[in-house]
Amino acid sequence: MRRLDDLMNLVGELVINRTRLQDIGAAHKLKDLNETLTRVSQISSALQTVVMQVRMVPIDQVFDRFPRMVRDLAKKLNKKINLELEGRETEMDRTVIDEIGDPMVHLIRNAIDHGIEKPEERIARGKPDTGTITLIARHEGNNVIIEVRDDGRGIDPAIVGPLAVERGIWTQEQLDKMPPEEIIKAIFLPGFSTAKEVSDLSGRGVGMDAVKSKLDELNGSLEVESKVGEGTRVIIKLPLSLAILPALMVKVGPETFAIPLGSVQETMDITKADINIVQHQEVTLLRGEVLPIIRLRNLLQVPTPPDYKEKEEELSIVVCASGERRGGFMVDELLGQQEIVIKSLGNLLGGLPGIMGATMRGDGSIALILDIPSFLQMKGASIQ
Repeated sequence: MRRLDDLMNLVGELVINRTRLQDIGAAHKLKDLNETLTRVSQISSALQTVVMQVRMVPIDQVFDRFPRMVRDLAKKLNKKINLELEGRETEMDRTVIDEIGDPMVHLIRNAIDHGIEKPEERIARGKPDTGTITLIARHEGNNVIIEVRDDGRGIDPAIVGPLAVERGIWTQEQLDKMPPEEIIKAIFLPGFSTAKEVSDLSGRGVGMDAVKSKLDELNGSLEVESKVGEGTRVIIKLPLSLAILPALMVKVGPETFAIPLGSVQETMDITKADINIVQHQEVTLLRGEVLPIIRLRNLLQVPTPPDYKEKEEELSIVVCASGERRGGFMVDELLGQQEIVIKSLGNLLGGLPGIMGATMRGDGSIALILDIPSFLQMKGASIQ
């Protein structure tokens, strides 16, 4: 596997240099070079596809550990639980597979401890005495979707909301304005737990927030749906690979940034007259729906020259989404799509909020890769 990683790194370098050559050929309008580059691009893309396929392993490698875990924990808690597995053959990049095991363990343990009721409680509610936890994996475009479902008691907003206020996460005024589907997401906030007693399974205030943090690191997203008395459904969305991904390159001031295409819904141009203010938030209308505007220049604190004057027409907006959150990121220029190789920022800069890494551009310069889900979460109050 070490040799496979080395091969993937070489493919990454090939992609970087291919992009540089394409930029040089386009700039100098060299017909022969461009024709050769087209062929080189086809070969490198084919090589990249083959290497990616070799790195793919079935998610069964993760799922296999869960039947015994569910059986042992169910016995310990005097519960009857059946585990169903679907899509075990679904393949993912080995690097992603290596990272999702612990988050999956947290989700399943939570379903066992908090979700599935004891047999007598289930019978009293008109349910079969045996609860069911279902794991489902499937491909969706360049992503893998993993669902964790249970037919247990569900997450009760009437319990979660007051606990969040008690822990200082929200004020009562904020809670009063929140819909139930937003309230239940508090379970993924740091330090939140509904357990009344500390146990080996829950109540330590850790676990579910660790799931969210790990998925953010993997450029993934997480959504939760729940009905009281019927059960809970957690949907995880992960990229097929963490090594190379398609991105939209944008310009903000003198800086260039990469936005992963997995977060991009569409791009559009608006005029200054299309922007309105609602509750101190700039918004525009997109097919009749209110879309919050997020100025990347301000968000990233890109220096503004003294002679800078914002355009009145053709303001470029990149419409991005993460789960139910959506926002329009205003940029100065759209540079087009490009395959990028993700490089770590290291320990010194790795903790920058909203930045998932860096990539080298065709001209040799460095572009930061934006973590759109993180930005939308930070702006969450105004994105709803």
